[in-house]
Amino acid sequence: MKLVIVDLDGTLFDTKDVNYHAYKEAIAPYGYDMNYKYYCEFCNGRHYLDFLPQITTNDKNILTAMHKAKKIAYRNHLDKAVLNNGLVDIIRLMKSEYKTAVVTTASRENCYDILNQFDLLNHFDLVLTHDDITEAKPNPEGFLKAMHYFGVKPEDTIIFEDSDVGLEAAERSGAYYYRTYRFN
Repeated sequence: MKLVIVDLDGTLFDTKDVNYHAYKEAIAPYGYDMNYKYYCEFCNGRHYLDFLPQITTNDKNILTAMHKAKKIAYRNHLDKAVLNNGLVDIIRLMKSEYKTAVVTTASRENCYDILNQFDLLNHFDLVLTHDDITEAKPNPEGFLKAMHYFGVKPEDTIIFEDSDVGLEAAERSGAYYYRTYRFN
């Protein structure tokens, strides 16, 4: 058996604008704003606790509330997502010989929202999100968990990633990996 794993944000989808607008909407009631250029350079693709405290507050309860609001607002901006059609074609072609998985640091809620929006959930045999792992990328835990789930060795696994931390996690997993096209 073989396995292909894809990351969600920046790999399968360009969700930069979706996330930006969802965060902007979520932090506004607390009196905060976010600059688009700043978000793209310093926040996109990172866990909310890695960037929200720098631009909002260190209060854990408020940060948790903001993140919850962001997950809800995410649905309002799915029309801003851009699908990586080339990667979807690759997954469709590989599906006859490979098990398929999404491994993402996104929340389960947002991951399923976007996969359902684009009718792609049936393309994947397994979906692992931030809610399913304890160590975020660059730790390879998510990739290793997917391999373990299917009983597939790293040398029989191909990972598609876009970010430096994702690629580091892929390398540390022992699998073959490819950097995908970065959306502009």
